[in-house]
Amino acid sequence: MYAVIKSGGKQYRVAEGDVLRVEKLEAEAGETVTFDDVLLVADGDKVTVGTPRVDGGSVSAEVVAEARARKIEIVKFKRRQDYQRHYGHRQPYTEVRITGIKAG
Repeated sequence: MYAVIKSGGKQYRVAEGDVLRVEKLEAEAGETVTFDDVLLVADGDKVTVGTPRVDGGSVSAEVVAEARARKIEIVKFKRRQDYQRHYGHRQPYTEVRITGIKAG
C-alpha cells in the first residue's frame, strides 16, 4: 500500500515505514503529524485518485529529527568591475517516518 501526499509544495510517494525529508514542519522530534493532502492511495489493484484530494484520506507520520541541509554556495562575480558577492544558504527540513496510511 502506498500513497502520494503533498507537503511544502512538493509531492511525495510514501509507503509505511519510509523515512523522508519534507520542508520544515512546526513539530518537535517524537511528535506525530498528519498529512491530510492525500492525492492518491493505492492498495494492490485498488487505486483511489482524488479530485484533487482523497476524501477522508490521511497519512500519519512520526517526526524523527529536524535539521538543516548542507550549505549551498552562491557566488556572483563580474570581471574587471571590482564586483564580488558570496552568499551561503542552508535549508531547514524535517525528517519523518511514515507510520500509517488511511484511505477514505
